[in-house]
Amino acid sequence: MDVGLINGVPGHPLFVHGAAVLVPLTALALVVCALWRSAARRLGPVLPVMALVTLALVVLTTESGEWLEERVRESSLVEEHAEMGPGLTPWTIALLVLTVAVWLLGRAGPRRGRERGEEDDGPTGGAASTVVRLASSLPVRVAALVIALVVAVGAVVQVYRIGDSGARAAWQGRFSTSRSGPGR
Repeated sequence: MDVGLINGVPGHPLFVHGAAVLVPLTALALVVCALWRSAARRLGPVLPVMALVTLALVVLTTESGEWLEERVRESSLVEEHAEMGPGLTPWTIALLVLTVAVWLLGRAGPRRGRERGEEDDGPTGGAASTVVRLASSLPVRVAALVIALVVAVGAVVQVYRIGDSGARAAWQGRFSTSRSGPGR
């Protein structure tokens, strides 16, 4: 699939804006859901779906950026930006994995309350109850929150760094700091 041109316009600047919004939004949703299980339950599968869309958009942005790199004037700024771009993909993969984990941990919470009053119903009932208790335990939730914070901050910082290098590559030396217009 060629994502280089969309309706005669380079696709990269179009995809970049989506990634610049969705990566921080997904990171924020991940942290909120890791902090509050009720938020994870309310969002349901929207959280991992949002992370999957974010990952797809980052891949499209990277692919279209590689297409565009071959068609613009070579410079050290463009080269620096192009080298940084693929570095966002591992962060968004981590966001996807963690959103699935946090979503599943959020789903384990309500079962734990229901199972407290129930008897174990056979050999698998006890094992499932143990897994649910472990997934709902404070150490597991704290670990998920800490990892979510690290990945969320890392992804947002990487988006900022890549965006800053892209803006420099596109705009440095191409505009005046003083106003121009009629009468000047």
